[in-house]
Amino acid sequence: MLHVIGLSPGEEEVYRCLVQLTTAGVEELVERLRRPRVEVVAHLDALRGKGLVLPAGPEPHAPLRPLAPDVALGEALLRRQEALEAARAAVTQLTEEYRAGMRRHDADHLVEVITGAGVLRERLRDLQDAARLEVLWFCRANPLAMSGEENVEEFDALARGVRYRAIYEREMLLEPGALEDLERGVRAGEQARVLDRLPVRLAIVDARTAICPLVPDRDGGEPSAAVIGRSQLLDALLALFESHWLMATPLRSTAPPADQAGDGYRPDADEVRLLSLFVAGVPDKSIASQLGVSRRTVQRRLADLMTVAGVDTRPGLAFQAARRGWI
Repeated sequence: MLHVIGLSPGEEEVYRCLVQLTTAGVEELVERLRRPRVEVVAHLDALRGKGLVLPAGPEPHAPLRPLAPDVALGEALLRRQEALEAARAAVTQLTEEYRAGMRRHDADHLVEVITGAGVLRERLRDLQDAARLEVLWFCRANPLAMSGEENVEEFDALARGVRYRAIYEREMLLEPGALEDLERGVRAGEQARVLDRLPVRLAIVDARTAICPLVPDRDGGEPSAAVIGRSQLLDALLALFESHWLMATPLRSTAPPADQAGDGYRPDADEVRLLSLFVAGVPDKSIASQLGVSRRTVQRRLADLMTVAGVDTRPGLAFQAARRGWI
């Protein structure tokens, strides 16, 4: 095993035997190893040259003793480690050059097309399982492959420290159970926002891989999607997400910290939930359905919040809710 740092198998065998015996003469080593004397002597000479063996005394035929291997072999081991690190860096650079060249000359290495809801669902799960930094979502109504309640991989990823940022299409919040699924994710650490419309369905993992459907929803049939690797196309999709993230309205399920609530007023969890849906543009009737209350109760609660905010219009309430950090 020590041949990687310059010790032959025969030299290693003699040295290990000498370590076990502590001190030994040539004849004792020959008898113990059952090797030809000339072979053992040659290995001992090599070990002396490498600083691993010395005579145990000044006498001409004194027994031999081993020296500590970390001193003699440590420098060789360090040189080997440095060489391996240099080789690893060279392989990494060559791999990047290879991938860059293949991307330039072979589009198959840039975009992979997958077809079928099952295949798409499994790929989304695999990517989330492999995520290490961040997952980005454009979530449109009527999911093609995986509903929110099926996406258990998100909770595993959040638990190991992966950041999730999701933008939901407003229509999606009106689907039965959608708000409950969204709130479960937010409580687990997901950052959620809402927009009136999203241009495409999209998932991006660790800024390295994106999945984007290829066929419009209205075309029907089996869904197909492009799996896009690192490229200018992926950079464009990242920029698309970030631009929509800046425009989207945050959604929360709990009240903000006290130092974010202006004028000493701190909305409770139900009020934050109500305001999030209201600012997102969800109609009163749908808010009432999601919150399990009557439409009249929603209108009364909004009127109470308008009074607290000191405004008499709904746009004014939306502005004050954002300015005071209520949502």
